[in-house]
Amino acid sequence: MGAAMRRIQAGSALSAFGLGFTVPYLYVYVAQVRDLGASTAGIVLAVFAMAALVVLPFSGRAIDRRGPLPVLTVAAVLASLGALGMGLAGSVAAVVGSAALLGAGTAVMQPALATMIVWCSEPAGRTRSFAMQFFLQNLGLGVGGLIGGQLVDESRPGSFLLLFSIEAVMFLVLAGIVLTVRMPGSPALQGARPAASKGGGVRALLGHRAMVQLCVLGFVLFFACYGQFESGLAAYGTEAAGIEPSTLGVALAANTAVIVVAQFVVLRFVERRRRTRVIAAVGLIWAVAWVVAGYAGLGHGSRTMATAAFISTYALFGLGEAMLSPTVAPLVADLAPEAMVGQYNSAFALVKQLALAVGPAVGGPMGAALHGPYIVTFVLFSLGITFLALRLGRQLAPAQDQPSLVAVSRVVARHQPEKETAAA
Repeated sequence: MGAAMRRIQAGSALSAFGLGFTVPYLYVYVAQVRDLGASTAGIVLAVFAMAALVVLPFSGRAIDRRGPLPVLTVAAVLASLGALGMGLAGSVAAVVGSAALLGAGTAVMQPALATMIVWCSEPAGRTRSFAMQFFLQNLGLGVGGLIGGQLVDESRPGSFLLLFSIEAVMFLVLAGIVLTVRMPGSPALQGARPAASKGGGVRALLGHRAMVQLCVLGFVLFFACYGQFESGLAAYGTEAAGIEPSTLGVALAANTAVIVVAQFVVLRFVERRRRTRVIAAVGLIWAVAWVVAGYAGLGHGSRTMATAAFISTYALFGLGEAMLSPTVAPLVADLAPEAMVGQYNSAFALVKQLALAVGPAVGGPMGAALHGPYIVTFVLFSLGITFLALRLGRQLAPAQDQPSLVAVSRVVARHQPEKETAAA
């Protein structure tokens, strides 16, 4: 890993560390600590998500025209202002405005960081680079959440100001680190820098059949997993399975632990396989996870067995996530034309954000009231992931679906002339 990539990964991890300080406590902070009520807290969370949906359609073109570095710097500064404003806000208007800045800034960071990783890596090495980013971000979120939980005190608003201030500083640290990265001039970047394109934009992206299929697959992936973690699945666990609220924290910790432990073990397996086959396997693993969740809530077993099954569901989701991180993001990058990497990354981030907005709206009420249909629905969605992944595989070139083949062919091509010279 080069110096530029190490700095990008470090900045990404530190920004995730800052987010971990505040994300789990945002609802409690607005509703109880600032005493603005549950409805205001709901509005703040909605604004946080909607701000991302507003800015992402424009961020991709900005990344491709200006480069990811200045866009990431601006996004980090906006997020920092939003975090600090959230810690100081005492009125509804101030909290909502701060949430908009924070949501917009953090949303733009992801496609900008992904584009920087693409610029600083060869196609054969992107699998490992994106896996490392996912690992470090989860580690940062987990550690930040644990430390934040020790510092926070609902009776002391000042403790929340400390959390938001730490988050604001972490975003500025991210901006400072990426400003030291020299993007142009590296041999790995030749042919990967943005250039003026004609006929690009949304129309070109929508005309790319494989990318459209990947976006559909991505929506189902995020809808069936991340969109259910803190909404439908949590409601189902507490209502149908009788899980204690504290167990939800244990289940999320198990999810993170599996990702951290399994990421690089899984990576060795993923690097030698076709990406679409790996994604198809994730669909099967998640189908099993939903069946296990069904046992937890509908199996009429003991409370201990239900709790163990529910935690196992989150652990199985974590295994699937560890398999996805080295496959989906690099595949988006490898599908993108050189001049549209930012737009492709932003489009996929937008799809993810839409799934995260729709997922709780659909899954929350179902998980709370329609227990059997909820499980059946998401078993079918998981099997749909397998179907869509295998279908996508028919649209991809061998080098896009399995970059390790390219690395092997390059080694053969590099040595072939030597053999021919020796024979002559």
